[in-house]
Amino acid sequence: MELFFILLVLLVTTRSFGEIAERIGQPALIGELIAGIVLGTTAAQYADFIPHIAELNHSPIFETITELGMFFIMLYAGVELQPSRLIEYSRGAVMVAVSGMVFPMLLGIGLGWIFLPQSDAFFAQSVFLGTALAITAVPATIRILMDLGKLESLSGQIIVSAAVFDDVLSLILLTWLTALIGAEPTSSYAIALLVLKMLAFFAITIVIGVFVFPFGGRFMRGIKQKEFNFSALLVWALAFSVLAELLELHYIIGAFVAGLFFERKTIDASAYEDVRNKTSAMTYGFLAPIFFASIGLHLDFTAIFEVPVFVAALLFAAFIGKFVGAGAAARYVGLSWQEASAIGAGMSARGAVELVVADIALKAGLFDSHAVESPVIEHIFSAVVIMAVLTTLVTPILLKRIYRS
Repeated sequence: MELFFILLVLLVTTRSFGEIAERIGQPALIGELIAGIVLGTTAAQYADFIPHIAELNHSPIFETITELGMFFIMLYAGVELQPSRLIEYSRGAVMVAVSGMVFPMLLGIGLGWIFLPQSDAFFAQSVFLGTALAITAVPATIRILMDLGKLESLSGQIIVSAAVFDDVLSLILLTWLTALIGAEPTSSYAIALLVLKMLAFFAITIVIGVFVFPFGGRFMRGIKQKEFNFSALLVWALAFSVLAELLELHYIIGAFVAGLFFERKTIDASAYEDVRNKTSAMTYGFLAPIFFASIGLHLDFTAIFEVPVFVAALLFAAFIGKFVGAGAAARYVGLSWQEASAIGAGMSARGAVELVVADIALKAGLFDSHAVESPVIEHIFSAVVIMAVLTTLVTPILLKRIYRS
């Protein structure tokens, strides 16, 4: 009963706000985020009347549903994209990803030196700010491009490719950050081991995707069961996600890679379109709106009133870091000013990935006072959540203006 009530409220709210956003010329994603913000704010004010909504952020069931949302967003993005085009743009995407991480990282560490007090955790806290600014949220970026119909454009392909590289590089940064928090002497060994695991994951999945998927596609043509093609895609996506988790990577990389190898050549064209449409329906019609509403639910306005200068500086660095870092690299590899601007703006969305990193740092005790009284330390978690939500909220508006210009 509780689960069905929550899903009812979320679907009605997100689809209503999404329709309003579309009618005023904005992507549905904007409405879904605002729906989460409205629900979260209302639930905080009237927690006694709607306790189920007020406690959503602490619900393991709701967390599982949002994880499924990320899974299907990445799976559908992989199905939509073409591996040959990703390989074609990989050189430019790597440059965009690296530049789009290094420059924001330096800005974040610089903010730490300016705003954070000296303490035993000063360096780790500064690295956390750098990591928070360096991340690009792949699911949010992909959904924005889908809403704008730019996923298969030149800039869209590079944004997605760079965002996937960013996600891999973010895992290395996160490993370093957790090592700093725990003051582990083996941090270099841990990072080297993580890189080896990444290489192993891509080696295994590429071999399966190139050699096993086409054979499986021919085998499926003789299957009589209904919707077997869709089940097969889910099986491989889940298998790749489990492999990613076993190798200590994020499961969304597995879902994306599985979708990427599920091409028109894998099965016949009509079956491919049927599976693509069903994946789209599950993503757009159910799980993605709930996932983006969950980002809005995390919004906490406390830091805006307590440390407004720090929040403003963090937001400025979040947009400028990606716009200059990723945009300049895109221009360097030969893209037009419009495409480079779109890439700089498109890489700015943070979303749920940001919240995961912030939550890991919070649980590790990174924001404890460490015998130093500081309003910035007390509200740094809220500030990062505000940055994650607002960058995800503003990015589609910027992209729409850039693509229209």
